[in-house]
Amino acid sequence: MESELDRAERDTPERATLFVDNIGGIDETEVSFQPGATVLSGRNATNRTSLLQAIMAALGSDQVSLKADAEEGRAELELGDETYRRTLQRRNGTIVTDGEPYLDDPELADLFAFLLESNEARRAVARGDDLRELIMRPVDTDAIKAEIEQCQRRKQEIDDQLAELDELEGKLPDLEAKRTRVTDEIEELEEELEDAQAELEETNVDVDERREEQSELEAKLEELRDTRSDLERVRDRIETERESIDALEEEREEVEERLDSLSSGDESEVSRLEAEIETLQDEKAALSDEISQLQSTIQFNEQLLDEQESVLPDADGGTGGDGEPVTDQLLADSETVTCWTCGSSVARDQIETTIEQLRTARQERLEERSGISAELDEKRETLSTINENRTEYRQTQRRLDSVDDEIERRRERIEASTADREELTDEVDDLEATIDDLEADDYSGVLDQHKEVNQLEFKLERKERERDDLDDRMASIEERLDERETLEARRDDITDELTDLRTRIDQIEGDAVEAFNEHMENLLEVLEYGNLDRIWIDRTTREVREGRRKVSRSSFDLKIVRSTDDGAAYEDTIDHLSESEREVTGLVFALAGYLVHDVYETVPFMLLDSLEAIDSERIAMLVEYFESYVPYLVVALLDEDAQAVEVDHGVITEIDSASAAQ
Repeated sequence: MESELDRAERDTPERATLFVDNIGGIDETEVSFQPGATVLSGRNATNRTSLLQAIMAALGSDQVSLKADAEEGRAELELGDETYRRTLQRRNGTIVTDGEPYLDDPELADLFAFLLESNEARRAVARGDDLRELIMRPVDTDAIKAEIEQCQRRKQEIDDQLAELDELEGKLPDLEAKRTRVTDEIEELEEELEDAQAELEETNVDVDERREEQSELEAKLEELRDTRSDLERVRDRIETERESIDALEEEREEVEERLDSLSSGDESEVSRLEAEIETLQDEKAALSDEISQLQSTIQFNEQLLDEQESVLPDADGGTGGDGEPVTDQLLADSETVTCWTCGSSVARDQIETTIEQLRTARQERLEERSGISAELDEKRETLSTINENRTEYRQTQRRLDSVDDEIERRRERIEASTADREELTDEVDDLEATIDDLEADDYSGVLDQHKEVNQLEFKLERKERERDDLDDRMASIEERLDERETLEARRDDITDELTDLRTRIDQIEGDAVEAFNEHMENLLEVLEYGNLDRIWIDRTTREVREGRRKVSRSSFDLKIVRSTDDGAAYEDTIDHLSESEREVTGLVFALAGYLVHDVYETVPFMLLDSLEAIDSERIAMLVEYFESYVPYLVVALLDEDAQAVEVDHGVITEIDSASAAQ
């Protein structure tokens, strides 16, 4: 991760400047930040949180409030040569944003970079939220599942091709044996033909008186030889076609059996599933929007309560800056607060009750969304199975039609060849009869020798064609086998891709747990929390029901070990942690998400606020620790806490002013 952060730091501009109008409690200001840590130092109610909100607004977050007495607000951030702008307007009691912020989608930053008091990741530990769900929320698991299905289909196609190659390779030994046998037969025929031709040449017949008859006889013999050769070729062609038809009919039986085992699919069932999936997707999207809106509303109201807390008395003798008795101020602030949307006064306990109701509603929506996701996965799986079955059915039907067409074509060729065979047979009979009429007793032996030579030449020619055909088939198979290495390499690549996809979610979970445990261990050692020995996340797998299925799902269980004064260790719970210990644990969990999802590559800022529960010395250590992982770290601290920070950092003490001190 450090190498990635080094690259992020090299790309970080040397200076960032922020311009703010009417955000939070700020009227107008301009501040600049150097890379590294920047401390916003001041007392409560000095607009430090408002400045952090302004940074969030320019970066793209919607978790921002408009100044109560303003109708419009603006946040503008200059980073290097780029400028990012965001405007806020009050319309019909709601805040509408516009402009070109740094981020198109602020989800990662809202979860793991903008660590204000109400930050969901930071508060997840204390509230006992599902830590695994929070870490995995930015991961598009549906897209990963779709990629897995696509890779599985590609791998199956290659497996089928390799199986076909194995089948072809298995035919090679039989073809080679057959070729050897045919080659031996050719050699025998060549020897027989050579002997027959020599015997014919040695025959001495007186042909002077019947030269004309002999010439005609020899012409007829030559014609007989050619005709017989044509006849045998036709017979071979018929035999080959019949063998092909037999093989095709066997294949047809296999294809029909496969077709009977498949289904063409019910179109109405497919349409129904697609409609249900679309409806569930819409419901899930609507729930996600509602959850996001609920979370934003919860955070706004929590910030509203925090920002309008009573100002503690100072050294002016028990009165506030305007001379009003402090007790009156405290009483007023404890009873009412100013609504951020309409500017009216609202009872504090009413807002707190509303926040609790919103949290309950948000949890219900999360559970409802989880159920919809499970049902959606199940219906997608069912639809995928139906579609795959339909696709295979159509392919098998096309193959069956192709086999039927090929059988019909070959039968037509057999019919045509049969007619040719009958015609050639008649020609052979006529030629033999003519030769019988022409031959004389003196030439009967010559005729027999001619017939023998003709037959041997024909047999030899047929065997040579058979050998050439075997050579072509073997060469074709060997050429196909040359594809095996390429196919196996492609299959290995797809297998690796499948492994990566299947383990990607597991890897992210493992990295998150490892990051949390490592940084928690480091910080506990640095911060020295008395008898707190160890805090870690234990990742376990358990069976849960999703719809009608049971699936394995990871769970993040937070473990705490303390020790007694005499050194005995015992397991504790989050409820028994001090407020300081809970705050540190929540911050480390947010840091783990920040590093696992490489948020520093997405947004260069991390914001910290509301660290008062932690003592000054430990705050200083936290700032130093976090600063090493973040291009720009902006921290809101009380004056006494800011003075304890020793790491080299910038300081901003005046916020609502055009001349903020650096």
